[in-house]
Amino acid sequence: MTAKLEKFLTLLEGTETPNDLQTLVETLRSVYDVEHAVYHAVNIGGSPYAAVTYKPEWGDHYHEQGYVKIDPVVRGSIQQFHPLDWKRLDWSNKVARNFFSEAKDSGVGNQGFTIPIRGPDGQFAIFTINQSSNDDQWNKFIKENSRDFLLISHHIHHKVTKLLKADQMRDQVELSPRERDALSFLGAGLPRSRVAESLAISEHTLRVYVDSARHKLGALNTLHAVAVAIQRGVIHV
Repeated sequence: MTAKLEKFLTLLEGTETPNDLQTLVETLRSVYDVEHAVYHAVNIGGSPYAAVTYKPEWGDHYHEQGYVKIDPVVRGSIQQFHPLDWKRLDWSNKVARNFFSEAKDSGVGNQGFTIPIRGPDGQFAIFTINQSSNDDQWNKFIKENSRDFLLISHHIHHKVTKLLKADQMRDQVELSPRERDALSFLGAGLPRSRVAESLAISEHTLRVYVDSARHKLGALNTLHAVAVAIQRGVIHV
């Protein structure tokens, strides 16, 4: 675990209200030296929730214009499970290009990394890191920090559902933080060697966490454990 990730998760652990999460998302910018961070959830406890660092005027304009219907980032997040690098999305449509131009004029950076998060009962959220930089700088930044952001997105979502009392699922299973992290990484498609490296543990220790989680979930194998954990809202991939 990186020092930056440990610092952020420590701050997150002490978060007690949804309003505190807005402050925490703002703090994330200084921890990772990034321009913007966004967590936006749909249908958490029947209501939307957002913690953003974009200008309020841009958020108001976005909603007034109904840009959610044309935003390639939102559309891509709905269609895919894996993290999205904005520059690999389809911006060829004139409407999408005009939208992105407006966004940049309103302070949104030209580079973005968005992680879709799904849960039971129609839960859907996205976590985004946004920056103004050239491609080389951005590729280096994402290579260094993408694993941290994957973990952060799931920890924030778990905290939001807990604070909004939306995690009262039937047959809820309590996994340890390490067990949840292990299944989240494996569910995102990372090989075991990279998961172990990301968690700073050996592959043998990783196997212990995965087997323990599988036993608690009553799963037949690791793939089944990931599927059951997602279905019950224990992890979000």
